[in-house]
Amino acid sequence: MAYQVPWLSLIIWVPILGGLSLLFGVDETRVRLHRWLALALAIVTFALTIPVFLNFDSQSAALQFVEKDVWFESLNIYYYVGVDGFTLPLIMLTSFMTIVVILAAWRSVKERVSLYLSLFLMMCGLMNGVFAAADAILFYVFWEAMLVPMFMAIGIWGGPNRVYATIKFFLYTFIGSVLMLIALIYLGIETKSFEIAAFHQHPMTLEVQSYLFWAFFIAFAVKVPMWPVHTWLPDAHVEAPTGGSVILAAIMLKMGAYGFIRFSLPITPDAAAHWADIVILLSLIAVVYIGLVALAQEDMKKLIAYSSIAHMGFVTLGFFITFALLSGEHKDIAIMGIQGGLIQMISHGFISGAMFLCIGVLYDRLHSRMIADYGGVANAMPKYAALFMVFAMANAGLPGTSGFVGEFMVILAAFHASPWYAFFAATTLVLGAAYTLWMYRRVMFGETANNKIAALKDLDMREMLILSSLAILVFVFGLWPAPLLDLMSASVEHLVECGTRSKISLEGMCKP
Repeated sequence: MAYQVPWLSLIIWVPILGGLSLLFGVDETRVRLHRWLALALAIVTFALTIPVFLNFDSQSAALQFVEKDVWFESLNIYYYVGVDGFTLPLIMLTSFMTIVVILAAWRSVKERVSLYLSLFLMMCGLMNGVFAAADAILFYVFWEAMLVPMFMAIGIWGGPNRVYATIKFFLYTFIGSVLMLIALIYLGIETKSFEIAAFHQHPMTLEVQSYLFWAFFIAFAVKVPMWPVHTWLPDAHVEAPTGGSVILAAIMLKMGAYGFIRFSLPITPDAAAHWADIVILLSLIAVVYIGLVALAQEDMKKLIAYSSIAHMGFVTLGFFITFALLSGEHKDIAIMGIQGGLIQMISHGFISGAMFLCIGVLYDRLHSRMIADYGGVANAMPKYAALFMVFAMANAGLPGTSGFVGEFMVILAAFHASPWYAFFAATTLVLGAAYTLWMYRRVMFGETANNKIAALKDLDMREMLILSSLAILVFVFGLWPAPLLDLMSASVEHLVECGTRSKISLEGMCKP
């Protein structure tokens, strides 16, 4: 019965069309109505993901809730969507965080409210489209389209250097996407289909795989972002409004990591194994070097931005170290490493989003993100300080929080490949605690810095609801990650099984 309803199309198009209706169909002067309509649309979108979750067969690696209709028949391009164990958690995360962003903007956004809300609703639908797309051209259209609302959000509501940040953000991501488009067109011509599943089954020489691997790698590495193509992210975060920073950190960075497991690893497994050492090195540099860079930051937003780059290094490390080096001999370890990377993606979505929201709470009150401007905030805002502490501990990888689970799984998998890999990866537990607690201590503790801080009001009910919900999720997935592991296990096992078979010859190909 559940499959008779176009659940995925509703999850994609309800927020997109709802955002357009807010933009063009509602009187601009009725700000209160805009907010409630946007919140209702976001809640409906998340509610639509629940039947998909409840009816999802976690024992199957096949796409489920499939919808397929002709789009451009002459080019063999389809409107083709479906979900598996990789995509469903990301779609639910995207839809949930959209509710959070709209609630967070309830009072802080006072100008062009309908435009702001409509942009984030459209972003929600477009990002859900990226995760659900099973046709490569449909994927590319959603991938590129979601840049536009984020570009506008930073450019209109951003800080004083927003023009520089938006142009840098757009150029980095667009140039990488052009290479991905070339790879997709090549595969479409070779397979006479743009179905991503057809790409997975197509045999190729190592040379061809290598060209495709690097085309995909550049596009996805920029989005993650990996060192050294990470420099756009701190600028974008610093200049973005709070909602923009939350969506950038919680969702958009995950799209690059998702690209690796949907395209790079299953389409070019031999090249992924051949070039894995380079990717592992770049991931470890992100973990160690970027962690040290975070220690030197005086701007809270920039510190968390660099922290995001370091934590996403764990994701790529988990994917490549286990897929390329261990899957042949240690299948269980390979599965654990990839699952650790996936859990890190979901966990980082909650934690980084919450950290940027906490910084946004202070910025809304004092209009400063500089650590030196604060001190003794806990004296005036004890509830806020307690919740911020939860997210700071999770960001540092405290056991019992979701921040620990994924990192521990990746470190354990890395140890089976090389103790040195595990050693350098584990430095994030030290560096993460150092820069996070250093920031927290200077902002929250000590004497009250000035009269403005003494006059601060603690969290209101709306802010308490937002941050408490995220804190609960951080603890739930930290103490009980089994439901998330079960959801993705079949898809991860299939990826590892297919990845161990060479695509250089027809005999070694993995059939769905």
